[in-house]
Amino acid sequence: MPRQLLALTLVFTIGWGAVTGVAATLTSEALAGWTSYVAATERRIHREQASPAGFLGLDFGPTGPADRRALSEGATIIRKLEAKDDHEHTIDVRGALVHDWRGVVFIPGITLDALLAQLEVAPVVRQDDVLAFAVLERGPHTLKLSLKLQRTKFITVVYNTEHDVVFQRDGPSHASSVSRATKIAELDAPNTPNERELPPGEDRGLLWRWNAYWRYEDVGDGVLVECESISLSRTVPMIVRFVVAPFIEGTARESMERTLMAMQRAYAR
Repeated sequence: MPRQLLALTLVFTIGWGAVTGVAATLTSEALAGWTSYVAATERRIHREQASPAGFLGLDFGPTGPADRRALSEGATIIRKLEAKDDHEHTIDVRGALVHDWRGVVFIPGITLDALLAQLEVAPVVRQDDVLAFAVLERGPHTLKLSLKLQRTKFITVVYNTEHDVVFQRDGPSHASSVSRATKIAELDAPNTPNERELPPGEDRGLLWRWNAYWRYEDVGDGVLVECESISLSRTVPMIVRFVVAPFIEGTARESMERTLMAMQRAYAR
């Protein structure tokens, strides 16, 4: 093995072990940074949804018209985002990493009314990430869900999670929903008789918080579905961040892609 490749492999192995092999604690500084990040994101989403210039988040980027054309031709668009504060400054989430991704897909042949009717009954589509789910509570345009989730990227991590979901109609051709995780518990010995939830501080910190913001637009021959997923995980030691961080980011991106593809397969007509 070439010396440079060997060195890179050793850096990755050590760094990945530092991330996945040791428990981590969510600090008050990281939680405060997450709260600020979410608040800035939700302010921006509110401005976009109220703007006459567009409805989807992609409408407010420099490639909005081209993105819409690509979507109508079957493309799936996934991009990394970064929230800024009201002064356009980067938000410091000290001691943790925020993973912010937006994905958009076109679901042909379905109307917004028909899609919402199905989502408000069971908003989870079966896919590799979702091992089990149940509706715990149901109200007018609200749901409380339980999901058993699996994330795989060199290692497999399984979680018991609960989510509050709220749907909102934003006009004749527009709707939105928000899902906020209220419980994320990493499982020890998952899918075995010894399976148990790890208490906070004993988990590996690969998923501490998770919100998802959905927008739905009826475009006549189908519905554009956009999701912005924001999650929080432990930080990575600076010495190995350039090697390890992309693999952690990739897990969030790939999960987004699987979710959107599963929705397209399930609801396309």
